[in-house]
Amino acid sequence: MNSELINQLSDLGANGLPYSIPIHPNLVHLTLGLFIIGLTFDIAGVLFPFQKWVFKFLAISVERANLFDVGWYNMLASTVITFFTVAAGFYEMLLATPPADVKSAWGLQAMETMLWHGVGGVFLLALILVMTIWRGWQRFVSNQDADKQVHWSYLLTGVAVMFIMYVHGTLGAQMAAEFGIHNTADKLLRLGEDLNTVLK
Repeated sequence: MNSELINQLSDLGANGLPYSIPIHPNLVHLTLGLFIIGLTFDIAGVLFPFQKWVFKFLAISVERANLFDVGWYNMLASTVITFFTVAAGFYEMLLATPPADVKSAWGLQAMETMLWHGVGGVFLLALILVMTIWRGWQRFVSNQDADKQVHWSYLLTGVAVMFIMYVHGTLGAQMAAEFGIHNTADKLLRLGEDLNTVLK
């Protein structure tokens, strides 16, 4: 965004944001954690007959339906939080002032990286939403009375979505590490400030 417009905002901190800690990276990890935990518990539910003896040996009282409950509620929470994750990401991206002369490890400049990351975030939001609708359909309609609540096709699709999350997250990591976007230490070093003095 135009640096003159950004300068109209008052009280931007050393990270280029009106608050001290970027919100988007924290919400990203919540989205990832909820999605991965939801999928992991669904996989555990599908494999339950094979691992039932492990739970019995460890004296852990587990029912298959409980594993699927955890999978469903985590997937639902992941979808809800991802709307806030994407919104915070776009807000923080609009306030970004990355260097124009740096290229990432993938050979992309800052604007290309931000555009791909932004478009990818909306795409991932759509994928997570579709996965949650699919999961809800299996839970409440197609497999409502079945012992196994999810299909292998759903689980394999979830693993593919996790791979897309990895690629997308790498773009986000490049924005922070290589371009210094909303990175407090990076910004202070570029301004020639002493980190030990400023960050006390």
